[in-house]
Amino acid sequence: MLAIAVRGWLDRARWSVILLTGYAGMLGWAVALALVDGAGGLTRALLAGDSYLTDVQEVGDDPLGYLRTFTSRAAEHSDATRGHPPGPVLLLWAAQRVGLTNHLVLGVLVTAVGTLTVPLVLSAVRGVCGEAAARRYLPVLALAPYAIWLAVSADAVGSTLGAAMVAAGVRASARARTGWSATGWAGLSGALLGTAALLSYAAPWLGLSVVCLYFASRRAFLNLPTGLGALLPVFAAQLAGFGWVDGMLSAQADYATRIEPYRSSLWWTGISLVALLLAGGPPVVASIRKVRRTPGWPFLVGAGAAVVFSIVAGLARGGVEHAWLPFFPWLTVAAVAPERQGGDVPPSPVLLVGFGALTAVVVEAMLATPW
Repeated sequence: MLAIAVRGWLDRARWSVILLTGYAGMLGWAVALALVDGAGGLTRALLAGDSYLTDVQEVGDDPLGYLRTFTSRAAEHSDATRGHPPGPVLLLWAAQRVGLTNHLVLGVLVTAVGTLTVPLVLSAVRGVCGEAAARRYLPVLALAPYAIWLAVSADAVGSTLGAAMVAAGVRASARARTGWSATGWAGLSGALLGTAALLSYAAPWLGLSVVCLYFASRRAFLNLPTGLGALLPVFAAQLAGFGWVDGMLSAQADYATRIEPYRSSLWWTGISLVALLLAGGPPVVASIRKVRRTPGWPFLVGAGAAVVFSIVAGLARGGVEHAWLPFFPWLTVAAVAPERQGGDVPPSPVLLVGFGALTAVVVEAMLATPW
């Protein structure tokens, strides 16, 4: 991947080939890292005692009943489920219902779905920062260190939903798109955002990226269909018995009573930020330094706001390497974005990408990774 970037292939290949290469590259990278621990590397996180899968049996034959009692029975859930809405558990329950009972197959499928984040992010970056920037962003995405967790976490599905939401918002705000076409894409963006909110309490903050895009492109009226679209899945869950706000407050209360007395929020904040730097690699630092000088700033604002909300709300209490998967891809955009729309695009930061990839290899090879 780094070799083709250095040789300039990314600037010459057809766009469809770029998207396919990005998807295949990240998929291969994530699976290769997981297989350092053998086939169990793709199933260990799913089978862990504190994972979503341990709660699937509680759904039984009554998913609506599970929704109605989700908040009141929060103390009975696994650690992973306590900090999230019921979406991840119901997603795994539905997978089992359609016959996906083999854990290795399920792990590969989750990885394949999560890897769709790459072409979606590239498409969004192309629409906002230009095609040249998107092409040079491919190595940053395809060899990202957070691939360690992409291959083993149901949160990867939330990452794909978040990326699809932003990509739909970018299409809605395109200058050439008006009328019902723009409204339809904006509504789809909102619906995807609302669905992502049922998998993560921090996901709605990623929608701030779309809001900023609408205002930057002087299409603020698109916030209306996006907002209405976002409310539909949340209201549907409310009618089914799950109150999203009640669930989030329950997650905060759980942290305050069960974890904070023993490990302060300041302690967790430090650990979480270290995990973020490790997951994003050196391109994170390069991106943050340029945040005020790039048309890709809305991406960083949305992802950054989601991270800050997780910390302030007490939801960053371990496991952020999974929970923040929807935000990691957007935090490194500015590393390859021009300083202004249509401006000169910096080369792909192959040295930074290589160092981050090497870090991921060292983590998998030298450390115990019970993810």
